[in-house]
Amino acid sequence: MAAIVLDEITKVYPNGFEAVHKLSLNVADGEFMVLVGPSGCGKTTALRMVAGLEDISDGTLQIGDRVMNEVAARERDIAMVFQNYALYPHMTVAENIGFALKLKKLPVDEIKRKVEEAALLLGLTESLERKPGQLSGGQRQRVAMGRAIVREPVAFLMDEPLSNLDAKLRVQMRAEVARIQRRLGVATLYVTHDQVEAMTMGDRVAVISAGVLQQCDAPQALYDHPSNLFVASFLGSPGMNLFEGALGDEGAFILIGTQRIDLPASVHASKPALRKYADQRVVVGLRPEDLILPSDEHDQVLAGWAPFEGDVELVEALGSELLIHFVSDARSVRVVEGENDDSRGLDQGTLMKGGEGVARAAARARISAGARAHFYIDPLRLHFFDSESNLAISA
Repeated sequence: MAAIVLDEITKVYPNGFEAVHKLSLNVADGEFMVLVGPSGCGKTTALRMVAGLEDISDGTLQIGDRVMNEVAARERDIAMVFQNYALYPHMTVAENIGFALKLKKLPVDEIKRKVEEAALLLGLTESLERKPGQLSGGQRQRVAMGRAIVREPVAFLMDEPLSNLDAKLRVQMRAEVARIQRRLGVATLYVTHDQVEAMTMGDRVAVISAGVLQQCDAPQALYDHPSNLFVASFLGSPGMNLFEGALGDEGAFILIGTQRIDLPASVHASKPALRKYADQRVVVGLRPEDLILPSDEHDQVLAGWAPFEGDVELVEALGSELLIHFVSDARSVRVVEGENDDSRGLDQGTLMKGGEGVARAAARARISAGARAHFYIDPLRLHFFDSESNLAISA
């Protein structure tokens, strides 16, 4: 077993396009690290460099105590699981799982033992004599994982392995993949564009935009303390509401449109840098679940919270909850992925008139399209971002 260390690795293609810029990550032995970001952000390119399928333009890749930059893919002792399974249709499940071992000319009895152990772990014991065409999508993905497991590699690489599965099966397989990885205790680098997948599976999550690492931390830490506007808007379903705001005298309050929210001393104690932005415009962030509709269960909690109103345009009933789409007289901020330029930063959030936002409410909340929604906000749950740098305002 071994750690995977990426030290400022960069990928520049012959046409000059820089797909990955100075990416540094340390995947500890046994850790499940997820790379997440929108399509085309460079996450798969980074994974392919670790696998040896793409040359590294600059920087250093180390697996265990060995520098891998010039080591051929087949000599890196890693196993990769792809999204398209890549199974041999004419072989049985057992033959697919044990194929790499057969190429190594291991004894037949040892191959049989390892295949049966992997099948037991993956719930494939009853399917060993079947062929891929007789399996469900989830079973095929398990076979692909079994083929990687029997090799006993020092590290696993997974490139969106669940993206071809239907929604229900993806949820099931998320839990299974995470369970199997923890049981094996092998360093794993997992790529996905699905932020829910990233949040539920990773020990840590690395968020990438335009080839640049934006933030890497435990899933809950990323959600609660995003370092910039991109991370704030990307993580969460729905994403964080972002509005243009104006801090009042000495930061005592903030205006979101015409609506005033007083900021108690506890807000400044948790974000001391906020006082430097007095009388300036900032971006204010608020998670949908932090826009609370008053009800009997919230009466005590809402004491001292600030009111916030909006006109309801659409209510989505999801069974377990409602998503309330509203507009206010504020200005919404939409974040776009950064351009691949010399600044390597995020493009400015685009200000959109209309104050569009989303709130999350209990399934039995009484509200409908066309109504005026009267929410309450705990000022301590507000997020603040510099409108020029797009970075979070915190310490």
